[in-house]
Amino acid sequence: MLRQDPRDYQILFLLLFLILGIGTRDWTIRPDLIVVVTVTCLLTQWVAASVCPKSQGRFLALFTNRENFQGRLNWGWKSLLQLPSLKSAAITALGLSLLLRSDRYTTMILAGILAILSKFIFQVQGKHFFNPANFGIISVLILTNDAWVSPGQWGDDGWYALLFAGMGGMILKRVGRWDTTAAFLGVYALLEAVRNLWLGWTWDVFSHRLMSGSLLLFALFMLTDPRSIPNARSSRLLWAGCIAIFTFILRNQFFITTAVFWALFALAPLTVLLDFIWSSPRFSWNESSANISSDSGEKELTREKEAIV
Repeated sequence: MLRQDPRDYQILFLLLFLILGIGTRDWTIRPDLIVVVTVTCLLTQWVAASVCPKSQGRFLALFTNRENFQGRLNWGWKSLLQLPSLKSAAITALGLSLLLRSDRYTTMILAGILAILSKFIFQVQGKHFFNPANFGIISVLILTNDAWVSPGQWGDDGWYALLFAGMGGMILKRVGRWDTTAAFLGVYALLEAVRNLWLGWTWDVFSHRLMSGSLLLFALFMLTDPRSIPNARSSRLLWAGCIAIFTFILRNQFFITTAVFWALFALAPLTVLLDFIWSSPRFSWNESSANISSDSGEKELTREKEAIV
């Protein structure tokens, strides 16, 4: 029986998507690479969380003190099975497996390591602002020459869209971040509709561009990571709208097929500024209960966990 932690559902759904993609889309993804990136993410998360369970920007400094590092590592062995952050690492691994392609072990290992370490290195006041899977993908696209992303791997079948929307909606309802997806898809759809009218194209072109399975997977599962997006609802709406606009520009003016991933990567640091302007309680995972505010309609969890997730 699944627990109250929404990550349990997210792991299950992403795993189902991975199996579905391999079984129905005839992907050229290798199972051994999936295993490699999964082990890499889990191991990196365990080591990083073990040596610095309350990472507040001091992660790198711990490695300069051998005794401190050894003590943290010994603690990590004893608490390996108690680290809730391993769930987040598993989600990152599944995200990389679904979206990133490569023929080399080293590239997938590098993606997994950089994805997880980004949570511990790039943070302000204990909050990371890069989506880990997105950071790993963009990093290996920049640093290697054998990594790629296939935005059209899901095609534009309507039943995929319904499946993603249904399962993603369940997750967003529990997490309380549906507004981010709605703002992104709403702004992006409006821009595409205006462009479609301006060019005089038929509406099947419009629906084709919006029914992409990869676009919906991004909007429902990557864009809504509650630990890295702005805290306040007004900030999230503005942030998601900016990402939609930048995605539209990159895709239609510069013809970048992976525009959504570059847009999120480029605008992720904007979270820091928006959190400073609009103060709001920070999201934290809570496996036992969650409170829903009647004033704002947002789901805010009641207590902070010590582990970085």
